[in-house]
Order: sequence, then structure tokens, then C-alpha cells
Amino acid sequence: MSRRDFLLRSSVALAGATLGPWSEARSATPEAGPNEAAAAAGTLWLGGDVQVNRLGFGAMRLTGDGIWGEPRDENEARAVLRRAVELGVNFIDTADAYGPYISERLIREALCPNPRGPYPRGLIIATKGGIVRPRREEWLADGRPQHLRAACESSLTRLKLERIDLYQLHRPDPNVPYEDSIGELAKLQKEGKIRHIGVSNVDAQQLATARALVKVVSVQNRYNVADRLADDVLAVCQQEQIAFIPWAPLAQGAQASAAPDKRVAALEAIAKERHIDQNQASLAWLLARSPVMLPIPGTSRVDHLEDNVGAAKIKLTAEEMARVG
Repeated sequence: MSRRDFLLRSSVALAGATLGPWSEARSATPEAGPNEAAAAAGTLWLGGDVQVNRLGFGAMRLTGDGIWGEPRDENEARAVLRRAVELGVNFIDTADAYGPYISERLIREALCPNPRGPYPRGLIIATKGGIVRPRREEWLADGRPQHLRAACESSLTRLKLERIDLYQLHRPDPNVPYEDSIGELAKLQKEGKIRHIGVSNVDAQQLATARALVKVVSVQNRYNVADRLADDVLAVCQQEQIAFIPWAPLAQGAQASAAPDKRVAALEAIAKERHIDQNQASLAWLLARSPVMLPIPGTSRVDHLEDNVGAAKIKLTAEEMARVG
């Protein structure tokens, strides 16, 4: 067995047991209030000083079709954000590219409507910079230091924050040395505009490059039951106690595929046996996969949000994890 496989298989047992000083397991009880729902997934630390519940919310889908423009129902979008906080979600992920700019604006309007603030106590808002959207169809990397500085400062203004708790480089720019992009985030951190630095859409070498320059507290890569290309990055995160934030966590593309994925089919069978929906099973699988996992399912509907947060209390067994493979 390779070292990577050992780390990932060990995580199944760890996620269902005591997770040590870095991650604290919690259990929901029938008497628990609504603000305990997301806490049933347990907690983890970002950078050793920011504790969040291990089921977050991704605000990408609050915008219009194609992650472009205004939402079809702004009132519902704001209601989703407020309900997420009521359910104990205290980690919300967004980016200036979502809309663009609209997701950040909606977060501020829904959760910090008073001009003098503040946001709900303990809420962590993570955002990203490094992608520009000249058109709906285009997602262009821009890792130039001057762009990242302007993007970060604009996000601070839109979110009405003096400091962003987690600022992530959205994507490496092939036209800009990665060290230059990360180096600018380090400068912004030193200036007090960023609390912690994260990276996104990276391979293991890019993660190593970033970690040689700054303390990286999170990695956000595509990852789900059907797409595990980032297994090597996840293994590093688990070993180094770096939060791993999977985007596209529900594997919806694989679910809709004409060629069924055996792992998705196995998880679907477990969902039927458990009388839970497939999305809840996908999130429960991620939570059991590794104790550093921080899923951020997104939606524009309150009922879908409530279903997703319900996954926090679902614990897959080692036998069920083995069936999925």
C-alpha cells in the first residue's frame, strides 16, 4: 500500500472517531437547536486560530444562470444566506468572479445590512481573486500582483470588511510566475488586509511552491466521489492539517452521465438503504473521507440548503466507505 493510500484509508476511521486537538467531533441531539445542525459534522481549525463547522456554504449559485448576473429571485437568495447562518453554517465561500461581484454583494446585503455592521458573530467569509469574467462564458486567470491587490481591496469594500479572514488565489495564471502571485498575497497579509491565505485549483507541486512562501491554511480543488484526481493534494492536506475545500462536491455531472460510475452507483445504493437523498450521501461520503474535508455545497433555494445541511448528522460506516471504494 502506498503512503498516499494509507493516509486516505486511515481518514475513514479518523473521521468517525475522535479527531484530536486539530478537529473536534460533535454530535447532534434531538434537543439541539437549529443553530446546531451544521455543527453535527464536527469542526476544524483554519490556521490554528479560526474554528469553523465542517459543513459550509458555497455562494456561487446565488447568482444568475451561468454564474452570471443577478439571481432570478434576490429575496430567496438572501433568505438562503440567512437560513444557512441559522442552521449553524459559519463558513461561507465566495469569489469576486461569481456574478461577477454579485455574490459578494448579496452576502453583505443579507448578513450585514446595517451600514455599521457587524456580521453574525463567528461567521467566516472566504473569498477569492485571480479570475476575471469579461463575458459569461469566459473565466480568465489573472494572477498579476497589481490585479490581485485591486481585487482584494475591492472585495473588502463590497463585503464591508476591514480584513478578509480567508483570501484564496482562485487559479494559477500560466502567464505569471506563481511565486509572484502568492508573494502579493503575502504582502496583503502583512498589511492586515488578509488574515489567512488559501489556494485553489492547484497540483501538489504548486501547493508546495505556495507553502514555501506563506502559511497555506486551505486548498480548494474539484473533488467528489466520482472525481478524485486531487487525491495526492488531499493526502498532503491531511498530513499537514490544511483544510481541503472540495468544489463540485455533489458529483452531479457523474450522476447524470449516461455511463454510470460504479462508485456513484454504490453510493446511490447506500442512500436508498439509508433513506437519504443522493446529495446527502455525497456530502456524508466527503465528510467521512478525511477529517480535513470542508464541503461547501451551494444552492439558491432554502429547501435544498436544509437538505444539504442535514447531511452533517449522517455518518457513513467503514463498511459503507469500503463499498464505495
